[in-house]
Amino acid sequence: MTEQYDLVIVGGGISGASLLYTVANFTDIEKIALVEKESEIAAINSHHTNNSQTLHFGDIETNYTLEKAEQVKEGAEMLAGYLENVDPDRELHSKRSKMVLAVGDEEVQSLEDRYYEEGFGDLFPKLDAIDRDEIAEIEPKVVEGRDPTEEMLALQTPDGYVVDYGDVSHSFVEDAKEIDGVDVFTGTEVTQMDDTEDGYIFQTDAGWFESDAAVVAAGSHSLQIAKEMGYGEGMSLLPVAGSFFLADDFLNGKVYTLQMKKLPFAAVHGDADVHDDSVTRFGPTAKLVPALERGELSTVSDFFDVFGLNVHSFLSYANILADRILLPYVLKNLVYDLPEVGKRAFLPHVQKVVPTAELDDIDRAKGYGGVRPQIVDTENKTLDMGEAKITDDDVIFNITPSPGASTSLKNAMRDTEHLVEALGDDYEFDKEGFRSATIEHFPHAETADEDDEQAKAPAQDD
Repeated sequence: MTEQYDLVIVGGGISGASLLYTVANFTDIEKIALVEKESEIAAINSHHTNNSQTLHFGDIETNYTLEKAEQVKEGAEMLAGYLENVDPDRELHSKRSKMVLAVGDEEVQSLEDRYYEEGFGDLFPKLDAIDRDEIAEIEPKVVEGRDPTEEMLALQTPDGYVVDYGDVSHSFVEDAKEIDGVDVFTGTEVTQMDDTEDGYIFQTDAGWFESDAAVVAAGSHSLQIAKEMGYGEGMSLLPVAGSFFLADDFLNGKVYTLQMKKLPFAAVHGDADVHDDSVTRFGPTAKLVPALERGELSTVSDFFDVFGLNVHSFLSYANILADRILLPYVLKNLVYDLPEVGKRAFLPHVQKVVPTAELDDIDRAKGYGGVRPQIVDTENKTLDMGEAKITDDDVIFNITPSPGASTSLKNAMRDTEHLVEALGDDYEFDKEGFRSATIEHFPHAETADEDDEQAKAPAQDD
């Protein structure tokens, strides 16, 4: 027997869960299924140990252009507004100070230019430029033991949302399951997806599903499924695995270091864990792996399905990895996973944030870290630093490197608009209701002065 739906969503991470929440609550699409191959929702990259728990606004990410920051900001405010609305007790997230730190004349000048000249201070009204003394008040360990003659500057904001994206995914799904017509299937792998005259048919290990429209939000596997259906020509993936190191409670909030604009990977930063502020997490590293999931050997063959084993893919990888900035970075990151040697090699990154940190203070976070699929444009033989989306009339494939989790609700809003239009005049999207449930709860600068002052305090966990 084949189950019939208006919409099938493949993938139960933060991307698929956000879309399920949005479509179920704010459209009149009646029959919706979410299909997840793992036994639990958000068990892979959205799990809190497999990402840096950061809600990216673009304010302290110094490899973002102003244009990208403007795009990311609205999406982050949507998710932050949702959390302010449904999670007042801070069970899914915490809110702490966050800052990007500049040390030395050159870095300080770069950060000053960014804040005053490039427009980031205007775009983010809560973002303050603070000096050594103010930094020491918020993050004592960042200043302790540092050369007192060394120039220091930080851009600091109270909007340091630390998010358990796995728990947020569960929140989205549990909300949607309360609505008639919504079915959620876990432990159910899609083994084949095909076009039909009227939509799509899915073969799964739990039976067959049919739908009028489909969205594949399966991380790295999204491009694999797209290619099997004839989409995604001219695209490949560069899977990057991130690892972390753990220390005691060095930091009260999140402290970033300046990032290299040419790299799509986050610079090493330190932040207190979302559920345990007595633990500070440092990372991530960035290691290239020939697999679509961290530690899953079965996904090595999946990677080669996506890679394509053709001349264009090989030349693209060669061109990307020959870059004089990227190649040394990739090789250096391989060292960090080695026993003892890796910890010693990583320590200077920790000491850039916490000068007094010693080798015995940090340990490799075993079992932490996921895979971020960076997009390769095999036609231009370049690395695409943005999110990727393949869209046809009634199907969407989402391949979302960082900050895909941060902008998951904004992506869901765009996808919902597309789906409603594709499904026809019988369906509508209550965009006003969606914004009322999300971004309208975000505390903007003009209404949040008291909250901002409180969030400048060392810790804001409830």
